[in-house]
Amino acid sequence: MTQYNFLRISSLIFLGFLVSKTLKAQADKTDLQLNTITTAVPFLLISPDSRASAMGDMGVATDPDINSQHWNASKYVFSEDEGGVAFSYSPWLRSLGINDINLVYLAGYKKLDKNSAISASMRYFSLGSITFTDITGNTIKQSNPKEFAFDLAYSMKLSKNLSGSITARFINSNLTDGLTVNGVDTKPGRAVAIDLGAFYKTKKFKLGDYKSTVNIGMNISNIGNKVSYTNTSTRDFLPSNLRLGSVLNMEIDDYNQFSVGVDLNKLLVPTPPAYSRTNSNEIVAGNTNSDMSPAQGIFGSFNDAPGNVLYNDNDEFIGVEDGSVLKEELREVNISLGAEYLYNKIFAVRAGYFHENYSKGNRRYVTMGVGLKYSKFELDFSYLVTVTNQNPLANTIRFSLAFNLGNSSGNAAQ
Repeated sequence: MTQYNFLRISSLIFLGFLVSKTLKAQADKTDLQLNTITTAVPFLLISPDSRASAMGDMGVATDPDINSQHWNASKYVFSEDEGGVAFSYSPWLRSLGINDINLVYLAGYKKLDKNSAISASMRYFSLGSITFTDITGNTIKQSNPKEFAFDLAYSMKLSKNLSGSITARFINSNLTDGLTVNGVDTKPGRAVAIDLGAFYKTKKFKLGDYKSTVNIGMNISNIGNKVSYTNTSTRDFLPSNLRLGSVLNMEIDDYNQFSVGVDLNKLLVPTPPAYSRTNSNEIVAGNTNSDMSPAQGIFGSFNDAPGNVLYNDNDEFIGVEDGSVLKEELREVNISLGAEYLYNKIFAVRAGYFHENYSKGNRRYVTMGVGLKYSKFELDFSYLVTVTNQNPLANTIRFSLAFNLGNSSGNAAQ
C-alpha cells in the first residue's frame, strides 16, 4: 500500500469514526439538559455564500472557489484560476415579512504565483431600522444597527499537496448607536482576530472505474480579544470556531463530476456551567472561571461541559451523571453533510443537511441550490428548508455572483 493510499484510507476511517460517534451521542436524548453556548458577534458564523450554504453549510474541504476566504483561505493556492471577485446577498427573516435585514459579502483573491495567494473579504450585516424606547414606551431615538468585518489573508503551498493560511480580521459591531441607558454610555464592540487554515488534496486515484481525489481541510477562526459594548459590562468571547472536514471528488466521465463530504464544527468558547437550584450564585459543575482569557477559553472548551447534573428531592446537588461530560462535549459538534453534481463544468446541482443537537440550539435544516457558469461569470442560488425550529433564513433564496480572472482550466461552477 502506497503512502498516499494509506493517508486516504486513514483519513476517511478517522472522519467516519468521528461522525458515527457524534451521531450516536446526539441521538441519545435521555435526561439531556439544555445548555446552549452564546457569544458576541455571531454574524461571523453565518454562511455567506450560496455554494456552501446549498450544501448544508459545508465548505472547509470543498474544491476552492472565490468565497473560500470564509471557510478556509488555504484553498486559494489550489485554484486553477488566477483570481476572482464575488458578491453574495442573503436576505434575513423574509418569511416573517421583514425586508430591511440582510447580509452582504464581498470576497476576492489573486494568486501571486503557483505557490502563494492573497485574498480579502468584507461582510456587512444590517439589522434594519430599530426604534429605541424608554420603559414607558416613549421614543428615544431611531437607529440602524449594523455590524461588519474586514479580512486579509495570505496562503501558500507547504508541499505539492498541502497548503496553509493565516487571516487577519477587524470586527466592528454597532448595535446601539451610542445610546445611553441608566447613565451608562454604550459603544461599538470592536475586536481583532486571526484564522489559521490548512488544506490537503490527494493525487488522483481510481475508485472503482472513476478518477477520484480526497480533500481534507481544517480551519480555526476568530481567535481574538473579547468584546464589550460598554466600559463597565462583562466582555464576551468571539465565536472562535474549529471546523474539520473531508470531501470525496469523483469524475464519472468527461462531462459528469460528483462530490460528497462532511464538515464537523465546534465552538471553541466556554460552555455555561451548571448552577445550584438552591443558590443561583453557586456553580456546582462545569467551568468556575468566569474571567478566563480567550486562550484559556479555547483550550478549555474541550472539557468544560457540566454534563447532566443530578439533584435530590430537595433540589440539593448530589453529583454529575457518569460519562455525561464527554457526551455533552460531543453534542457540541455540529454536522454538515453536502453533495454537488457538476455537468460539463457549467451547471451544478447541490444539496445538504445541517444538524445541531437539540440541547445545543436544535438547528436542523435541509439545503439545496443550483449554479451556472457562463464564460468567466458564475451565478449560484441556495434555498433553506427548516426541519425543526424556525430559522431566520427559512424559505429564503440567497444568491452569489462571481467573476473569474485569468484563464480558467477547471473547477467551474463551484
